[in-house]
Amino acid sequence: MKKRGFFRTMAEAVAMEVREHKSSFLVYVTLRALVILVMILQVFNRNYENVFLCALTLLLLIVPSFLQVNLKIELPTGLEIILLFFIFAAEILGEIDAYYIKYPFWDTMLHTINGFLMAAIGFSLVDILNRNERFKFELSPAFMAIVAFCFSMTIGVVWEFFECAMDLFFGQDMQKDTVIQAFSSVMLDPEGANHPVRISGITDVSVNGKSLGLGGYLDIGLLDTMKDLFVNFIGAVIFSSVGYIYIRNRGKGFVAPKFIPRLKKPEADFLKIAREKEQTEEKPEQEEKILK
Repeated sequence: MKKRGFFRTMAEAVAMEVREHKSSFLVYVTLRALVILVMILQVFNRNYENVFLCALTLLLLIVPSFLQVNLKIELPTGLEIILLFFIFAAEILGEIDAYYIKYPFWDTMLHTINGFLMAAIGFSLVDILNRNERFKFELSPAFMAIVAFCFSMTIGVVWEFFECAMDLFFGQDMQKDTVIQAFSSVMLDPEGANHPVRISGITDVSVNGKSLGLGGYLDIGLLDTMKDLFVNFIGAVIFSSVGYIYIRNRGKGFVAPKFIPRLKKPEADFLKIAREKEQTEEKPEQEEKILK
């Protein structure tokens, strides 16, 4: 297949995927329109960094449908809608509208949701394998719950690595700082031994002779990272528990099916449908060339 034909086929398959569920399609169109509006405003304000974030958001909004088409998996409508809102909340509200600064709970909320969603995805990977007729696996509910939990925590750790790298090498502040009034450090031990020295009651810190005016000592990212991993842990535990109960009840439940991706049915394989349509359209052209 020609490259132009491949990209056209892929775009058509993704478009069919986006339109498949009315609820998620409505959410997608609404969020996309809001992002485009924000992008226009940022262009007028000549804030080109935010224009890039808007363009990135538009690309990310397509990712759930793109993955469904290529991996031949079906995301439940509820999960897909949450993913779309998550992307919008993180990029547009969090970064451009500075919700991370205005509302201290915003980052905590998103990391908790991330832990929950990644556990659902990790659980589905094992669940799909467990249900595959070509493999004779009988995985216990506890094992599947542990895998889901570990998958979620791994994603959380990798993300924190990314934040740290961005801060170190690109001068960002993705690991938000925390103002504290006390800390302990072995580096302050006058004897040079491994004895932590406690400093408390800190009300101000000066850097190069200038007061920072923060009302305490500035912790550079450590506490934020630990908080993010802890709430990711909570989200992962919640869904792993839900998944465990779901498997113990032999696939019966109200909550879990709304978040667990599953394999697509043949009639919903839009990439295959788009390819067949492409081949059907190419046949008359080839016959016409032969006749000429």
